[in-house]
Order: sequence, then C-alpha cells, then structure tokens
Amino acid sequence: MDQTLFLALASFAFVTSVTPGPNNLMLLASGANFGLRRTLPHMLGVAVGFAVMLLSLGAGVVGVFAVVPQAWTVLKAVSVAYMIWLAWKIATAAPPAERVAGGRPFSFLQAVAFQWVNPKAWAMALTALAVYAPVGGMAGVGMVAAVFTPINLGSISLWAGLGTAMQGVLHSRARMRAFNGIMAALLLASLWPVLATGAH
Repeated sequence: MDQTLFLALASFAFVTSVTPGPNNLMLLASGANFGLRRTLPHMLGVAVGFAVMLLSLGAGVVGVFAVVPQAWTVLKAVSVAYMIWLAWKIATAAPPAERVAGGRPFSFLQAVAFQWVNPKAWAMALTALAVYAPVGGMAGVGMVAAVFTPINLGSISLWAGLGTAMQGVLHSRARMRAFNGIMAALLLASLWPVLATGAH
C-alpha cells in the first residue's frame, strides 16, 4: 500500500469511526453508566467485530446477498428491530445507584455480534473494501483491516472515555435518566438513513 492510499484510508477510517453512530452512542452511554473499565470488553468487541466483518466480507460473505437479494431486506428488518430494542433498554436503564446486580454493559461477544446488525458498520466496511483495498484477494482485505482496526479502537475509546468523564455531571437520578433518554433518541435517529432510503 503506497503512502497516498494509506493516508486516504487512515483518514476515512478515522472520520467514519469517530463520528456519531450506533457503536459510539452505545459506548458513550455505557461509559456514563458503567465506567471505562467495565466498558472495555464492549470497546474491544466493537474493534475486533468490525475487523472480523471486514475480513468476512472480503472473503466473500457479501456474495451470499448477491445470490439471495431478499437477505438484504431481512438484515435491514432485523437490524432496525434490534436497535429499537437497544434504544428502549438504554432509555429505561436505571441510574447506577438503583441498578440491580444483573445490570451490565455489553459483553465482548455481544459487541462482536452487534456489528452484523449495525447499518453504519456495513456501510463503512463495504466502502473501505471497494475503495481502498489496494490489491485483489485477501491480501488487500488484510491491509484494509490492519489499517482500520487500531484507528477504529482509538476512535471508539474517545466516546467511552467521554461517557466516563460525564459521570460526575450525571450523578443525579434525573440527569442520568435524561441522558439515557437522549442517547436512546439519538440511537433511533441513527436509523434514519436506513429507513429513509431503499439502500442497503
């Protein structure tokens, strides 16, 4: 990968990873509700899950959708339903002082699996592979994943860290509930591009 292509891919990876989307909004909420240490598996799951998605799509999983176009519709429906459920869970989460022992952030495996129903992750992965893979085959896919993964992890860490830093401001029950309600609304708003167009 030459320097120009590397810088272009790195810029794309940073901009798409650091801007608001389902992963970042959920990490912000998790940091605020659970703190950075307990959110770490969620963060690592996002980064590893996205890398797995890149490699899988590059290996030909996307070909399944070319053979069975209806699979895109099913994926969209599942994604929307799951994210509505997540928004409800965030909106109704109890403040830390009231949370029962069973309350916990996303696990590593949950975050890995979430990438497959995250519309922004699909758009990022497909664009990165189509535009920035410098050579054909898995070598080019591997290069894209190698550049994207550390940048993605650094970017999402900022959101979890910001949420953690907000814990002091969100110490009251009313403020935490308001914050969680706003995060849920923003998560639902992030679905608008999927619902407003017929695109994948």
